[in-house]
Amino acid sequence: MCFKAKQLCKLVLYPAVMLLSILSGSAWAEEAQRWQVNMTPGVTEIGHKIFDLHMLVFWICVVTGIGVFAYLIYSIVAFRKSKGAESAHFHENTTVEILWTVIPFLILIAIAVPSTKTLIEIYDTDDADIDILVTGYQWKWKYEYLDANGENVSFFSNLSTPQGEIYNTEDKGQHYLLEVDEPVVVPINKKVRFLVTANDVLHSWWVPAISVKRDAVPGFINESWTRITEPGIYRGQCAELCGRNHGYMPIVVHAVEQEEYDAWLAERKAKAAQIRELMSKNFTLDEQMAAGKDIYMTACVACHGVNGEGGVGKPIAGSAIAMGEITGLINILVNGKAGTAMPAFGNQFNDVDLAAVITYARNGFGNNMGDVVQPIDVYNFKQGQ
Repeated sequence: MCFKAKQLCKLVLYPAVMLLSILSGSAWAEEAQRWQVNMTPGVTEIGHKIFDLHMLVFWICVVTGIGVFAYLIYSIVAFRKSKGAESAHFHENTTVEILWTVIPFLILIAIAVPSTKTLIEIYDTDDADIDILVTGYQWKWKYEYLDANGENVSFFSNLSTPQGEIYNTEDKGQHYLLEVDEPVVVPINKKVRFLVTANDVLHSWWVPAISVKRDAVPGFINESWTRITEPGIYRGQCAELCGRNHGYMPIVVHAVEQEEYDAWLAERKAKAAQIRELMSKNFTLDEQMAAGKDIYMTACVACHGVNGEGGVGKPIAGSAIAMGEITGLINILVNGKAGTAMPAFGNQFNDVDLAAVITYARNGFGNNMGDVVQPIDVYNFKQGQ
């Protein structure tokens, strides 16, 4: 009896408690989102058209299914053997054959016409107001805003989720694995064209809310576009299995008013000019260590560890490469190492950042070599290759 009582509690009391909980405001919203299985229209006009097309096809399928199964059930019940029904003996029926040819044809036409119109609009990337080149790397994204005047703005976007959350030493945040250090910023009500490619392996740039998903293929450029109508923050991820850290390359798009976008773009161009100016500056050891640590904790820590102890990558603390000839370390950072997970950062970071992180590797983690790598050293190395 005890066992039966427990089973009764599971079958009756537990569902009752769950029902009461989801009837509360916050719990109801959470449960509704968790059980949502349909597409969402997103925040673009083309997204709403895709959603409407999806619902049109869905309801056509529903009506067709109801009609077919209703007639099938009626036939089973009305013409069952127990009522004395006998099967008809005929080989063909011209009327039936015409019907089951014409009706599906009309259904397909009803689907094909709006589908074709929507597809043509999806692939129409002409007359864009802004062009953004998106390049996938293992495991980050590079964005380059292509300016008609040649004043291109480019930057890398890296995962910014704290390592403590990833390794379960801290509570996970609301946007776990969906935060980046540098989001894509675009103005609302403008046509933005994305030119998507990859530097190493296959990736896929996917942001559902803005109705963009394009494969990033090395050596090819795929195009897509969006026109966001509502300001906000929209998140996505790489949708192609691109390696062991595939889940660590999120996408964040900030859609803002035109004035805010203009201010952001002007700030970016000013920062690029500042970097060009910094190329001629000699930094102190303390300055390079502080800047290098920030870069290391963003781009290197996942493979080489917080304390340079290694992991996926080799240890930096006490390593021969970090404490050997400076040119050897510069070469590894600039060109990577074939056959390993060590990528080439020469095109990913500017010379100022490369000099800082190299100095940090030389002097951090107890290495204490005492030398300072300057941006001009990295620049000269690249020119001498």
